[in-house]
Amino acid sequence: MLDEKFHFTAPLWIASTQKATWHFITLPKDRADQIRFMAGDNARGWGSVPVTVTIGGTSWKTSIFPDKKQESYILPIKAEVRKVEGITTGDEVRVHIALHLDA
Repeated sequence: MLDEKFHFTAPLWIASTQKATWHFITLPKDRADQIRFMAGDNARGWGSVPVTVTIGGTSWKTSIFPDKKQESYILPIKAEVRKVEGITTGDEVRVHIALHLDA
């Protein structure tokens, strides 16, 4: 198992549909390019990549998802994390991501 780590700061943004509201952080393109290269054939459904994320003192396992429009990956941010870490839409958030790939 390969655990590669990435760190970056990016804004929290919101996407709304008729059924739900979601909060995301878009990974910087250079990080996305590195992850895409490293993930290779290890991507899961919809091209997702399994990760462990840390924001502030909160860590959790999730996946990042490709976003063709932005040529990057997006990271969903759960309401519980936003509440505990006191982050809201538009905030610049420091993110630590560890990829979990089969070597």
